[in-house]
Amino acid sequence: MINWSVSPIIFSIGPIQVRWYGLLFMTGFFLGFLFMQKICRVEKMPIAKLDSLLIHLLVGTGLGARLGHCFFYEWGYYSEHLLEIPQIWRGGLASHGGALGVIIAVILFVKKNPEFKLFWLLDRLAVPVALTGAFIRLGNLMNSEIIGRPTDLPWSFIFEQVDKIPRHPTQIYESLCYLFVWAGGIYWYRRFKFNPPNGFLFGWTLAGIFTARIFLEFLKENQEAFESTMVLNLGQLLSIPYVVVGYYLFLRTVRSNPLDTKLKTKL
Repeated sequence: MINWSVSPIIFSIGPIQVRWYGLLFMTGFFLGFLFMQKICRVEKMPIAKLDSLLIHLLVGTGLGARLGHCFFYEWGYYSEHLLEIPQIWRGGLASHGGALGVIIAVILFVKKNPEFKLFWLLDRLAVPVALTGAFIRLGNLMNSEIIGRPTDLPWSFIFEQVDKIPRHPTQIYESLCYLFVWAGGIYWYRRFKFNPPNGFLFGWTLAGIFTARIFLEFLKENQEAFESTMVLNLGQLLSIPYVVVGYYLFLRTVRSNPLDTKLKTKL
């Protein structure tokens, strides 16, 4: 068993704290930015527009994740403390809200920059989004949050800042799943010779990330007390629409575009 007692703070300078979560979050965005630069060079799209896209995504992700947490998980509290909703430093982000925020941010960006087509951009962004998700889950690990249920498996973690119970390291499980989705996105992008059918990579990523989320929630502790009486917790229920849309887009494009006969038959 692994005793986990890592401090979430890397270092402090006066009142300023540099945290693992923030560093890993920004690392994911930075690598995603580099990936999109390369995509734009290969496909001859305006790289200068990526700065604006990055701002849209940062705002959309942060705002969507914060509002998602407040509305989905703790609306009873925040409905009476509205001024605390913008206080993102107090903690509380929801990936489902973040995903919706990203989609809305992309729609707004495309309206301002019509040279980018909606599904063209969603497909290519989907690949680094999966990688960013993997980094964010590692950030949760450094914070000793979103912990798993008790287990006696030899790779269990004892999150000493929480309790002394060996638990599933679900943050690592989820990060590995997202890395698989990211690697699959790279594979498909190259398989289609840098021109995947509209909606394919976006569907692959939605289906992959949120299918993993549904199954891994069974190994996690519930985030809120009200979820203890639910057959499926809130994270699983919120994942279902993303999974449905993801599989629809993925399978629709597979059936309507040329692929190897063997591969198409399997899918």
